[in-house]
Amino acid sequence: MTRLMASVASARDVEAFEALFRHYGPRVRAFMLRQTRDISLAEELMQETMMTVWNKADLFYPERGTVDAWVFTVARNLRTSAFRKMKRPVFDPTDPAFVPDEPLEPGEQLERTDDAERLRLAMKDLPPEQLEVLKYAFFDDISHRKLAAKLGLPVGTIKSRIRMAFGKLRKALEDAE
Repeated sequence: MTRLMASVASARDVEAFEALFRHYGPRVRAFMLRQTRDISLAEELMQETMMTVWNKADLFYPERGTVDAWVFTVARNLRTSAFRKMKRPVFDPTDPAFVPDEPLEPGEQLERTDDAERLRLAMKDLPPEQLEVLKYAFFDDISHRKLAAKLGLPVGTIKSRIRMAFGKLRKALEDAE
C-alpha cells in the first residue's frame, strides 16, 4: 500500500489510486456507516475521504505511520467536520432574542422620559462622593471590592455611600411625584 500511495503522490498514478480506492473504499464506507448509521452520508463521506486521499497523497509520510492509519485519520477528520456542520443551530428569525420589543405607547414613552429626567435631576443634587460611587458601581459595573481598592476606601464606606445615595434618590423621586 505504501508503494501505491507513493505512486499516487509522485506521479498522480490513476491505476495506483484505483487500487487504493478498491482496497480502502469499502472499508472506509463501512467505518462511516458504523459511525453515522446513514448509508447516503456514509457513501458521501467515503467519496470525500478518497478524494482527499487523491488530492493530498503527497502529505503522507511512511516514516510517520501506515497508509491505513493515514487514510482512516483523514476519514475520521472529515466525519468530525461533517458532524460539526450538522449540529450547528438553525437560525430562527422568530426566536424572541431576535424579535425587537414592541414600541411603547406614546404615554408610556413620555412617562419613561419624565422618570429618566427626574432621576438625572435628583442625581445632580447628590454629594460628589456619593455620585462618584454610584457611577462607578452602576454605570461602569465595578464591584464594591474593586471600587474600594480604586478609591482607597473600605468596602463598608463604599456600601454606605451607595445606600445613602439610594435613600436620597428615593426621597427626591417620591417628592417629585
